[in-house]
Amino acid sequence: MEKFLRKRDEPEFLTNRLSGYITPEGKIFLSDQFNLKVKRAFDLIFSSLFILFIMPWLFPIIALLIRIDSKGPIIYKQLRHGRGNKTFRCYKFRTMIKNQESDTRQASRNDARVTRIGRFLRKSSLDEIPQFFNVLMGEMSVIGPRPHAVPMNYMFSTDISNYMFRHSVKPGISGLAQIKGFRGEILGFYDIYGRIKLDHFYIRNWSLVLDFKILFWTLGVFFNKNGAAY
Repeated sequence: MEKFLRKRDEPEFLTNRLSGYITPEGKIFLSDQFNLKVKRAFDLIFSSLFILFIMPWLFPIIALLIRIDSKGPIIYKQLRHGRGNKTFRCYKFRTMIKNQESDTRQASRNDARVTRIGRFLRKSSLDEIPQFFNVLMGEMSVIGPRPHAVPMNYMFSTDISNYMFRHSVKPGISGLAQIKGFRGEILGFYDIYGRIKLDHFYIRNWSLVLDFKILFWTLGVFFNKNGAAY
């Protein structure tokens, strides 16, 4: 699987012409303007409440632990693809020591780059909570396909048909694929294919009820051990 993650210098990393994010029928349920407004309203309400009531006490605690544990910035910013293949800076709490492979090499079990507090943050998904600011800015949704690093998208799109269809909607902090077990290191074709299949299912079958179900399931995953995350 590492063939997907080799670092390349081609400018196509930033192209907006990567293969097909339009359905064969030319129809996407989430392209309906009313549905888009409903989903955006949910994103704004939920992210605003989280930022107002959870961030003020949780953010300083995590920031302090990161600073005590290792040198470097509190927030890590990574270039990822959003809706329509438009790139944006995705925010995360830093979980690794500074290294040159953070965009092209996945975190693996017992990865020496991951810090002590970083291992806990990744296991609990608390490293993702700065992405609520991405949601507030309209770059992400609370629920949607998880955004991959730009080089990874480039690699995967050459091997999986209609891979970039997942970018017909905003990426999410949590998604259907993640709560169904497709989370963490990609070790084989099945791992990435399973994610993409569930991402496509979510886009074609979206409803506000489905978003609430995924949100509820996400809380369940948070309070249980996840062996795939490290």
